[in-house]
Amino acid sequence: MEEMSGSVNDNVKITVKFNGRSIPMTTSVNSKIDELKANLQPLTNVLPRGQKLIFKGKVLVDKMTLRESEVMDGAKIMLMAAQGLHQGDGPLLKEAKRKEIVRKSGNDGGGGKERIEVPVGKSRLERWKSTGVVALAECNLKAIPNEVWTCGTSARVLDINNNFVQSVPDQIRCLSSIQKLFLNANGLSDESICWEGLSSLKHLTNLSLSQNQLTVLPAALGALTSLRQLNVANNKLTCLPTEIGQLTQLEILKVNNNRLSNIPTSIASCHFLLEIDLSSNLLLELPETFTNLHRMKELHLSNNGLKSLPSGLFKMCLQLSTLDLHNTEITMDTLRQSEGWGEFDERRRSKHQKQLDFRVVSAAKFDEGADKK
Repeated sequence: MEEMSGSVNDNVKITVKFNGRSIPMTTSVNSKIDELKANLQPLTNVLPRGQKLIFKGKVLVDKMTLRESEVMDGAKIMLMAAQGLHQGDGPLLKEAKRKEIVRKSGNDGGGGKERIEVPVGKSRLERWKSTGVVALAECNLKAIPNEVWTCGTSARVLDINNNFVQSVPDQIRCLSSIQKLFLNANGLSDESICWEGLSSLKHLTNLSLSQNQLTVLPAALGALTSLRQLNVANNKLTCLPTEIGQLTQLEILKVNNNRLSNIPTSIASCHFLLEIDLSSNLLLELPETFTNLHRMKELHLSNNGLKSLPSGLFKMCLQLSTLDLHNTEITMDTLRQSEGWGEFDERRRSKHQKQLDFRVVSAAKFDEGADKK
């Protein structure tokens, strides 16, 4: 049961009804409705400004206390959520359980045409060695073929996207000259990857592990000092390792649609970062060290619980021209009061005009980058 501050004598037990769930809470009758909403945020993933609390047919007012609202012990309150105003992947459903998306293989008895694991012939192996590109996406693989390791230093790209590969073994170190490694959508877990072997790939510039089941990235990630692009979106990550600061050549970081609640301050050492996507996480704040990312051009933060940005972000990050804060607690009114906002606004409008001039984008209405209210 969730408890809020207040003296024992003032405490009441209430139940909040939301999405088929009953959320029991203990709170003080002297606490305000907006405080109740703040406490409901981590329990429901709904941002406070997206919550409408209804008691006895009336909408509760933020600045009124529970006592003033006549909410007493045993009260039942209904929570209605505004569409889109949530953190992470969306509002928590009944019993906080999410149905996992399971990709079925073609030979599991389904009604579709049976998909057979693609064999590796001699001609294919020779092509891999001559081109340096090992292309095995959507081949119904359950393991990386042993023939891949024989490519050795000739391999530059390994693409195993959209398979059923259950492990990345230590043999990955055989591909010592590999530059791009794509392992998206394989259902890989933390134990599936031999990071000791993976971290030995000193020439790796692009690592993509999106749409898997990862909950943690190890310290060994910091050994991949040549990385320029890291994509770990759509996993179950709860944090990033401090060693991410050792990726000093990193230019693009995609960690959207995870469960991050904080970002390590060491990210400030990634001086070459140009684009960062942290949308759809559980972030309440960003470290002040974000202002050291002077080359950053794009920052995506939608669907988080953010209430403010690092002070000096607009003043210090003078290359920043794209900022997405939709569905956060930060509104346009808040942004306009930020130091350096005027110069930032000029930069992004200039960029948008250039895109219009060169027909990169249509003449659609300019996106302000945050909600109006």
